Amino acid sequence: MNTVAFIGLGNMGGPMARNLIKGGLKLRVYDLVPSLSAPFANLGATVCDSAQQAVTDAHIVISMLPASQHVQALYLGEDGILNKLAPDTLVLDCSTIAPATSRQLAQAAHRLNLDIIDAPVSGGTHGAAAGTLTFIIGGKPDAVERARPLLELMGSNIFHAGEAGAGQAAKIANNMVLGIQMIATAEALNLGVANGLDPKVLSDIMTRSSGRNWAVEVYNPWPGVMENVPAAKNYAGGFGVDLMIKDLGLALQAAVQSDCSARLGELAHDLYAQHSEDGHGKLDFSSVLKLVQKSPTNKKST
Repeated sequence: MNTVAFIGLGNMGGPMARNLIKGGLKLRVYDLVPSLSAPFANLGATVCDSAQQAVTDAHIVISMLPASQHVQALYLGEDGILNKLAPDTLVLDCSTIAPATSRQLAQAAHRLNLDIIDAPVSGGTHGAAAGTLTFIIGGKPDAVERARPLLELMGSNIFHAGEAGAGQAAKIANNMVLGIQMIATAEALNLGVANGLDPKVLSDIMTRSSGRNWAVEVYNPWPGVMENVPAAKNYAGGFGVDLMIKDLGLALQAAVQSDCSARLGELAHDLYAQHSEDGHGKLDFSSVLKLVQKSPTNKKST
């Protein structure tokens, strides 16, 4: 049986690793926060004290880390693991990072005869737990097919976007839409409630009308409308505001490099940044509703 090293066991990585264990794979796990990796011992995984230990004798390495600098440090840093991997090891980086970083990592991996794909995900913590994530992949077709059996244990949709870095480019474009969409949904619900509407009724109307979108239908930001979403748990867990700021920053950086307009993306970035400055950076990004509720409408006298 192939041994899998899984590095990064946070809100997304933890459930993904559990689904691999359920699928019968032997895991060696590591996270900088010991309390995140410790429970995996009871699931039959080998809990390691370092990333270097985790990849020992591993045939497959999966990482789910917060940002580009963490991925660079893990694989290419002074104590990086890339040159410690045996030839023909398969590497799946599921982090959402800059496309340029994924391309840099791929070039280094190919020099070492390693198969690698960038495989960021969409679907949130609920999708991670349910094994229904969408994987958006960049890399060589052979590497994608080699990874497919593992991806199918963690997700239900697998898209090959193109060569190295293409998965990241598609993911940050998608997340720019998501960030904008959540703010628009929060504003619409807040407007409806301010005009006497029940937020649940308005949400039901929107899901069957032209305002239908993922935020209102699957990840509603208004407390009490939907169960098992962060809004029902005081916005705990989920996809943090600071991570959304990071992803929107990546999208804006790519827009500048590509000479593309991203005006709504820039506005969304600024609004989430304001929300974080108010002390909500660790809450789920749907908590941007709090910012919408506190922001006065700028009315011009006529």
